[in-house]
Amino acid sequence: MSLTSSLYQGITGLQAHSQAISVIGNNLANVSTTGYKGSNIYFQDLISQDVATAAGSAQKGLGVQVGAIYADFAQGAIQTTTEATDLAIGGKGFFTVKRPDTDNSYYTRAGNFRFDSDGNLVDTNGYRVQGWAMQRASTTSTSSADYAISGSPVDVQVSNFQAPASATTSVNVVTNLDPTSTSKSDSLLNPYFAMFETWNGTADTPLANASYGYSTTIKVYDSTGTSHNLTVYYDKVTMNSNAGADTVWEYMVTCKPGEDGRTIGGSPMRGTSSAGVMMIGTMTFRSGQLVGESAYTLKSNASGNLKGLDQWTLADFDTAGFPMTTANFIQASNASATNSTEPVPISMDFGIRSKNRTWTQANSNVATQASAIGNKTSSAGWVPKMGSSALGTLATQSYDTGGFSTLFQDQDGFTAGYLQNVSVSQDGVLSGTFSNGQQMELYTLTLTSFTNQWGLRREGGNLFSETRDSGSALTGTAKSAGKGSITSNALESSNVDMATEFVDLITSQRGFQANSKVITTADSLLGEVIAMKR
Repeated sequence: MSLTSSLYQGITGLQAHSQAISVIGNNLANVSTTGYKGSNIYFQDLISQDVATAAGSAQKGLGVQVGAIYADFAQGAIQTTTEATDLAIGGKGFFTVKRPDTDNSYYTRAGNFRFDSDGNLVDTNGYRVQGWAMQRASTTSTSSADYAISGSPVDVQVSNFQAPASATTSVNVVTNLDPTSTSKSDSLLNPYFAMFETWNGTADTPLANASYGYSTTIKVYDSTGTSHNLTVYYDKVTMNSNAGADTVWEYMVTCKPGEDGRTIGGSPMRGTSSAGVMMIGTMTFRSGQLVGESAYTLKSNASGNLKGLDQWTLADFDTAGFPMTTANFIQASNASATNSTEPVPISMDFGIRSKNRTWTQANSNVATQASAIGNKTSSAGWVPKMGSSALGTLATQSYDTGGFSTLFQDQDGFTAGYLQNVSVSQDGVLSGTFSNGQQMELYTLTLTSFTNQWGLRREGGNLFSETRDSGSALTGTAKSAGKGSITSNALESSNVDMATEFVDLITSQRGFQANSKVITTADSLLGEVIAMKR
């Protein structure tokens, strides 16, 4: 009888609405859960029964059932935090975590990660966050362009990271040389190298204060991270008739004689009068601006009196057009000259460079060319360093501005350092800041998306797992292939809207009550039927 079926229709309504209230209750229970994605329940009717009517065949419904429960993957609100490893995804994608010692991968939107005692980045379940290790293509640069992801995703671990030492390969020194000063070292034979003739690498003080006009010192590093003082000495040249109206200054690039590890012509430099002198040369100024320079280094096969100018040759240029020298601080073999097989050269940047990386002198013999340095160094071929608009900009100068001064110093070497803190960029790149002031890119976090994210299975603990319905995991980096960006010092809040949930709760409550009335009404009618027998 249809009254009996009404009882069962009411029961299906009670069951369906009780499920709806359960889903709503779970949403409200997780209103403050980090990264939680709410659920929506959808009903569908049961099969219908054919009945005969005056108009012909018709259908009568037999109740309701739960058709589907889908997760709501709408973006949750972003709340800021004080931890760099609190991460939020803005857009599509999931963080990937793995259970330790297994191949089981899980996916989560909750980015409240921390480092465990072993240095692994883990979620609140202790599952390890996955990312690609970053590999530096160049050992002499820390530019972001020199890093690239390497291999397959691995556990993000930073317990034993150290920033390796990097030898100095470039030195930039900009000074103002007082044009009113007088020469402190003079030589009738070699006026452009008088200060060099005074140098004595075997003395406790290789160059007396009275022998130069100005000096500036910068700390540089060898490949082991040991620091060394590199000093540039300057002295004005008085006998510069060949320079015309220009002013010429002699300079020397030096290190401590005892730290000079070069072996020239098969003999060590240490203990010789030339020990510590890495480069000699001149700077030519016109109206206070640096318009030319010369630079000489020892010949790789030099022998005999190394103070003799015939043992020196024009310096080699680096790819940017700056002259190079080397001190070979660690006494490595085949590394004592810039044209050796394994040198660690240092480029000297005083503010100008050779556009064609060639010298204007006719030959490399210093003694032959010394009398012509004033003219030759001011010849065409010198251009501003990259980024400068004119000669003299950001270059060594000689203006009457109140005396000698060092305007700028910089070098690219550094010692080894230990990890102090980490940061995460919007691209998901986890970088470490080290005690030596360097920043190194360590990992790129893995983001995962799915063709059908609604097919994911909830595993509890803010985790989802892959199913056949979801399709295979599609891994990639942040901001790629439609995946979202990552925000550090932030967490994604639950996307549950309490106002909507309460309205749905009222609706489900009324639906439950209405179906209970169907049952009680059908029961009353059945009671009347039974009473008919009396």
